[in-house]
Amino acid sequence: MTKAPFKTPASYESAMEELEQLTGLIESGQLPLEQLLAGYERGAELLKFCRDKLQAVEEQIKVLDAGVLKPWAGE
Repeated sequence: MTKAPFKTPASYESAMEELEQLTGLIESGQLPLEQLLAGYERGAELLKFCRDKLQAVEEQIKVLDAGVLKPWAGE
């Protein structure tokens, strides 16, 4: 049995939405074991995608701020 390739989400937001839906399904306890495992694997892939996107944005911000992260002042 070969593993299906990871379908890359269109955006960070779509990945988060899919991850939230997947988490709800997993937490419901209604999935058979095989689907539970597949859901967990997909969730791990989505989490990595989101973390990578956030890391890339953080690196871009560091470049824009000349390498110095500034504290958030908030509103």
